Amino acid sequence: MKLKIKSGDLVRVIAGDHKGQEGKVLRVLRDKNKAIVEGVNMISKHTKPSAQNPQGGIVKKEAPIHISNIQIVDAKAKTTTKVGFKMEGDKKVRFSKKSNQVL
Repeated sequence: MKLKIKSGDLVRVIAGDHKGQEGKVLRVLRDKNKAIVEGVNMISKHTKPSAQNPQGGIVKKEAPIHISNIQIVDAKAKTTTKVGFKMEGDKKVRFSKKSNQVL
C-alpha cells in the first residue's frame, strides 16, 4: 500500500486521545501502518541503568500512532488536507487537494 505521509511532514491528529495536536513526523513504520509524531502520544518508559544511561529511571518518549488518525497540514490553507499524486513532467509528486500546491 502506498502511504501518503512521509517523515518531515507537518501533521495534525484527527482522532483519538491526542486529537488536535500537531507535530512533525519523525519516522514512518510502513509494515505496521504507523508513524511517530514529535510531541504526540507520549509514553513513560521505565529503563534499567546501562552504560549510556547509568542513572536509569523513567524516560518520556513518543509512541507510534496509526496513519489513519493523522492528516497532513497544508502550509497555505493552515488546515488539514487530503493528498493526491500527479505527474509533473516525468516526476510523480504529492499535492494538496485543498490548495493544489505541491508538497
